[in-house]
Amino acid sequence: MARRKLRQHIATWSELPDSELLDWRLCDLGVQIDGTVLELRIERLLCELEARGLRHRPHFWLSDEWFSPDGIPGIAIPFYLAHPRLARLERSQMLEIEGGDEEWCLRILRHEAGHTIDTAYRLYRRKKYQQIFGKASEPYPEHYQPRPYSRRYVQHLDMWYAQSHPAEDFAETFAVWLKPRSRWRTQYAGWPAMKKLEYVDELMQEIAEEPPQVTSRRHIEPLKGIRRTLREHYDRRREHYGVGGSNVLDDELRRLFSEDAGPRRPSAATFLRRNRRELRRVVATWTGQYQYTIDEVLGEIINRCRELDLRLDRPATKVKQDAIVMLTVQIMNHLHSGNHKVAL
Repeated sequence: MARRKLRQHIATWSELPDSELLDWRLCDLGVQIDGTVLELRIERLLCELEARGLRHRPHFWLSDEWFSPDGIPGIAIPFYLAHPRLARLERSQMLEIEGGDEEWCLRILRHEAGHTIDTAYRLYRRKKYQQIFGKASEPYPEHYQPRPYSRRYVQHLDMWYAQSHPAEDFAETFAVWLKPRSRWRTQYAGWPAMKKLEYVDELMQEIAEEPPQVTSRRHIEPLKGIRRTLREHYDRRREHYGVGGSNVLDDELRRLFSEDAGPRRPSAATFLRRNRRELRRVVATWTGQYQYTIDEVLGEIINRCRELDLRLDRPATKVKQDAIVMLTVQIMNHLHSGNHKVAL
């Protein structure tokens, strides 16, 4: 599609309201990486690889989510990062834009670059790799139960993602090693994770000038081949990141609020609903959990407060602080229950 026609095509959907835009198929959007901020962020990643003396250069394409396919040393980037209107839709549907700012995007790109270099050089086949990280051939779990205080893993992406699978452990370790001025030797001094970082440092020096063993430039699940509508896409994502019936303890809510519907006592449900965005944001920062998951738990709490007709009987600032603690506990219980989903 010629550039001028492409701009006209995009203009046909970029001004639509969400209700109409959601009926567009992903394959019909026509967005691309060239000429967007993604192009600049990819270039920065490639410069970081070059600065480390690595010959490997992954390739990139748009798809429906972040991933690096098995056997393909490339990176799929979600379509919503290729146009501001799609980014706004992503926020309205999922409450946040994964990789939406430069720092966040680069953190994910470094992680995915770890997967590509693992694939390009078949590092996962090495005996020492398997001794340090485990076997990449292990099946991915549908859920994993993170240990937030473990020092056996680096901390790069949120939700202690290195703990989900040996291949993710390697990719996270590589990302920490790759980041310019990361000071990993100081940050992880005394941690068992240091052994992994030192191994990656040694390994990258060994393969720096070697040509990659796997050079496929295939695009897996490219955007132009995805025939689902945006509505269907977001229905699937919400189902994946939902909490699946998390229980909220009534006793805990009764300690936070009052059952006495005295004069001028505001509704607890109304109070939580008005402060929903702030509570969600703060708890996401504390726990690293997806805002969509937090919002689902919070929605259950609001509904239960309404059913119990709970009220505020203390200053709103104090209740808000306690509500943040209570919601954080609920989210951490969700994590430790083993119901923390691995990303698609």
